[in-house]
Amino acid sequence: MNIIHVLFRSSIGKKVTMAVSGFILFGFVVGHLSGNLQIFAHPDKINAYAHFLESLGPALWVIRLFLLVTLVVHVWLAAQLTIENKRARQKNYEKQVTLRATMASRYMRVSGVIVFVFIIYHLLHFTVRVTHGAEAYPTTILADGTPVRDVHSMMVLGFQNPVIAIFYLLSVGLLSWHLAHGLVSMFQSLGLRTRTWSRFLERVTIVVCVLYFLGNALIVVAAMSGKVRIQNPSVLGFACRTDCEVCGARTADATAETLDGSKESQS
Repeated sequence: MNIIHVLFRSSIGKKVTMAVSGFILFGFVVGHLSGNLQIFAHPDKINAYAHFLESLGPALWVIRLFLLVTLVVHVWLAAQLTIENKRARQKNYEKQVTLRATMASRYMRVSGVIVFVFIIYHLLHFTVRVTHGAEAYPTTILADGTPVRDVHSMMVLGFQNPVIAIFYLLSVGLLSWHLAHGLVSMFQSLGLRTRTWSRFLERVTIVVCVLYFLGNALIVVAAMSGKVRIQNPSVLGFACRTDCEVCGARTADATAETLDGSKESQS
């Protein structure tokens, strides 16, 4: 009970807990981006990666629930600290300091709310898959004959919609801005920010967040501009029979026949 009181009741404990939860979420978004960048490789690459994650079964949902709880705790603590800061604010602060602090906290709150809404929509779009019709969530077959979800086509189809693409770009931009301020605050809350390397920390944080935004923006723009194209024949309007002339994929029956033939020749 004492640990819970320190972490969730005291002001310092809330800041530390918020910093730790923010660091966990930052690690997730970086890992998430690295996985999504596989869209520039052969479709089997990202589709096999997504299939591997789904094959984790209950373990994947444990990870998802952990991240969701971490997000809720982070948002809840942010709201708690905002209320406390508002109550503690005195009217005799200097005008310039008050304005600067209010503007910074206000933008962090606004960006945080928009990012939270974006995360919910993102989960409904690609994880729960309920925001669009069945045609937006196709399946495909890997080179080894394994049927999987066609995440490659799902991403391209999603970002070909200008409204969705602009919303993602705006949200990722706000998330990057939020991270740029949040990461610095995280180091400060953990007592790791000193005058010696404060300026260096701020510059590194900005570079990291800019690269994070550009990485996400590159995916969206590539899908919108056609640089990354759908290669699933069924999504393009026709189905494979044996060897696909468009993407080189093979149907499950054709793959099975090939494997059986190779086994017979070996025997």
